[in-house]
Amino acid sequence: MRVTGEHRDRSVGLALGGGAVLGAAHVGVLRALDECGISVRAVAGTSIGAFIAALHAFGKSWQEIADVARDLDWFDLSGLSLSQYGLLSNKKMGGIIRDLLGRQVIEHAGIALSLVATDIATGGKVVMEQGDVSSAVMASACIPGVFRPVERNGLLLVDGVLVENVPLSPLQQRETLPVVCVDLMGGHEFSRPDNIVGLLLNAFYSALHNTTALQLESADLVITPDIGRFSLVDTSKVPEIIEAGYRSALPVLQDFSVSLMR
Repeated sequence: MRVTGEHRDRSVGLALGGGAVLGAAHVGVLRALDECGISVRAVAGTSIGAFIAALHAFGKSWQEIADVARDLDWFDLSGLSLSQYGLLSNKKMGGIIRDLLGRQVIEHAGIALSLVATDIATGGKVVMEQGDVSSAVMASACIPGVFRPVERNGLLLVDGVLVENVPLSPLQQRETLPVVCVDLMGGHEFSRPDNIVGLLLNAFYSALHNTTALQLESADLVITPDIGRFSLVDTSKVPEIIEAGYRSALPVLQDFSVSLMR
């Protein structure tokens, strides 16, 4: 474990991965962190993890984020926007971020914040640590083929799931803290998709499963919530997913909290 004398306390870096509606489990993990007295000094997010990470970095409590998650629906996050790149726009997601946080820039977050997207022109990873928060969250959560890519700083950006679904690397480069990663898809049970969104999500996450496992080998702690039975797109189960995330994370973090103080 990479804990130095300088950081011998209950502070960590937190990496929140993608997983569509399963992202509600992140709220349960935040609750468990709070109850264990573990503070987050840096947070990184990909896709729905970017949405949760941004809210947490700007001071929203797990209770406040839970209220947001319970009220969200697919149509809250998207709107029809015909283009050559996708049928929908996720501008509504950016609007929700602005409504909750105001017009903020990443560097003003109370907790160091990194959001991961993919440059669809090159296939490269883009780590966003400056500039407008709402457009960065939109870019990180922009499912290619469904949502129109987000143009940001001259780049055409889509979902960070394509390059680093659980964004460990930005935290390793930014801090010398132990890093806790939340892998929503580690135990996911894939099923027959009901629509194009489900089909694309299944394709992305099944293809990247092994890559994610390799990327997380150097993490100090990986939490894989017991949410494999839940759908990637069914928002009616959000309260249950939050609770499952909490129950999965609490005993693991209780043990980890003790190790942080040794």
